[in-house]
Amino acid sequence: MSTSMTDSHAGVHRKVIGLAIAGAVGGFLFGFDSSVVNGAVDAMKAEFALSEAVTGFAVAIALIGCAAGAYLAGKVADRHGRVPAMKLGAVLFLVSSVGTGLAFGVWDLIFWRLVGGLGIGLASVIAPAYISEISPRQIRGRLASLQQLAITSGIFAALLSDALLATSAGGAHQDFWLGLEAWRWMFIACAVPAAVYGVIAYSLPESPHFLVLNGKEDAARKTFDALMPGDDTERHIREIRESIQLDQLSAKKGSLRGNSFGLQPVVWIGIILSVLQQFVGINVIFYYSTTLWKAVGFQEKDSLTISVATSITNILVTLVAIALVDRIGRRPILLAGSIGMAASLGAMALAFSSATGNGTDIALPGAWGPVALVAANLFVVSFGVSWGPLVWVLLGEIFPSRIRGRALGLAAAAQWVANFAITLSFPVMAAASLPVTYGMYALFAAASFFFVMFKVPETNGMSLEQAETLFVPKGAKVSAMSK
Repeated sequence: MSTSMTDSHAGVHRKVIGLAIAGAVGGFLFGFDSSVVNGAVDAMKAEFALSEAVTGFAVAIALIGCAAGAYLAGKVADRHGRVPAMKLGAVLFLVSSVGTGLAFGVWDLIFWRLVGGLGIGLASVIAPAYISEISPRQIRGRLASLQQLAITSGIFAALLSDALLATSAGGAHQDFWLGLEAWRWMFIACAVPAAVYGVIAYSLPESPHFLVLNGKEDAARKTFDALMPGDDTERHIREIRESIQLDQLSAKKGSLRGNSFGLQPVVWIGIILSVLQQFVGINVIFYYSTTLWKAVGFQEKDSLTISVATSITNILVTLVAIALVDRIGRRPILLAGSIGMAASLGAMALAFSSATGNGTDIALPGAWGPVALVAANLFVVSFGVSWGPLVWVLLGEIFPSRIRGRALGLAAAAQWVANFAITLSFPVMAAASLPVTYGMYALFAAASFFFVMFKVPETNGMSLEQAETLFVPKGAKVSAMSK
């Protein structure tokens, strides 16, 4: 009997893991599409004779599309379902990849970058919501972490693809297949995973949580029975119903509005988690990496190889997070990550305070070069094992079922706006003072520690419905209990 049950659970877990991996393909596209521009930006600039400002805008415009896509994703996911939102994201990815690769002018290029951003925004919301809603509580943290693993894998694949195409053609600006330059093929290559994502989306079952929310309980039962045979399907249905009722007591039906500066407190928690994830500077910390490696002694031609190696490190530490999140819990990992990020960023600020030279011509004397190099890598490790994957885990499980899609969309939109703000401000701040810039990121990392300590409860081992109740105002909990 025991062996049979173990085998049964193993089979169930394999089925759910397969669905979670399929859902996380959107995260792969997210990482691929957001990073592929790195290898193409110089060739794009030369092709269209772009100024520095227009080049920066063409790169950053995708982030505005991401914010819009994330916000719209919530509305699409809550109204039409998680799977239809995935299909829309796949279409946007596909047309953007081909359109960008065949762009004939700067405004054409910017338009397709914006469309690609919409697709990234959709993927950034739908994958964590879908994975959380189909996962058993015992392994939900690990499966939700697949989103970040997929993102880091997409980043690695994009950087590797860029390097291979540029090397094969003799440079990103050189002609390659069909007379198109290599940089164009870098974008067109994204069409392949986009098409795969679209095909996968047509084979996925709809989230049972969405089905219950829309009165399709029979369909939800079939999905639960397929994913978790032998489990208490009626208990799952009942918990979803109760969470909906609790949400109705704490706020207007399906509304994000509340008494905390116009939003429900749980929505603010999600927004602040998202903003802090970006304000530690993860997406710009290596914009100055070429200078850092040169200051330490590396040649400029090695920078792409170092970037690929860093992306591999990201993947490896994300695997560590996946292994630990359901054993140790969310809070301890986040708190440890905040300490590691604050310490490593502080060390980088201290190292660059000793730099000689200015602009891109700087050097770190004595031992400060190795200190900066080690600190930069420790920062990547600290973020990758904690705030990188675990913010997506929490965003997938803290919001009430009725508003999960829209709340997650708003939080993800805030994340992209924060990313955009940091991306635009970094060059100016770095030119003024690298120590102050890294010091500011260190302060945000320290703030992330105290925010988790005082505002984020542990959700490990809870069902989605139980986790939601931790973030509901006390008065609403009492009302629900008495009812």
